[in-house]
Amino acid sequence: MKKVFLIISIVAGFAFATQAQKKVSDLTIVYDAVVNTGSAQPKMADAFDGATTTVYIKNMQSRTEMASSLANFTTIHDSKTGTAVVLREVGGQKILIRLTAADWQDRNRLYEGISFSNTGETKTLAGYNCQKAVAKLQDGSSFTVWYTPEIIPENSDYSSQFANLKGLPLEYELMQGKMVIRYVVSQVSLNPVPIAKFDIPKSGYREMTYEESKQGRKN
Repeated sequence: MKKVFLIISIVAGFAFATQAQKKVSDLTIVYDAVVNTGSAQPKMADAFDGATTTVYIKNMQSRTEMASSLANFTTIHDSKTGTAVVLREVGGQKILIRLTAADWQDRNRLYEGISFSNTGETKTLAGYNCQKAVAKLQDGSSFTVWYTPEIIPENSDYSSQFANLKGLPLEYELMQGKMVIRYVVSQVSLNPVPIAKFDIPKSGYREMTYEESKQGRKN
């Protein structure tokens, strides 16, 4: 009799876990950015503090928008081909950069081999149960992330940073120089994302190669 109850408990627990986890093909998530400089970097802080980051996912396509009072950055990525387009709007200048699959891999090399370890801490964000994890990168750096295992994007390649995470990140911290930028979820929507979100502009932008954009970051 005990064995029967044990089997029923295992099956029930598995069914609950399966039901709790939801794989989604369409997803929109909005994050608010909060900056803690810890040093005199007012201009850099202004570029991020109060900014919003919106991620749209539809099947194998994703679009990430970072909007602030000083600049807008948009990345449109196709996980099927591995290619991407980056749009930059800074000081009235609008630049479009096309990335091959190799370029995309090079751009995200920092996150190759990233691993996540749960801490056992939990809390609720946007109505979802979240777990705290520490991400470790191959360069020895780390950051914390709160994620919910209740939502699993079918397109796990929408973000190289969270490709190995077993859920959806709802809060995380990143270092930008001496600044700590904390991204906190403000909205999650599972409504269908319009396919037009992933259209590439055909005019209005000056095109730049990926190699040229890398030189620009060095100067």
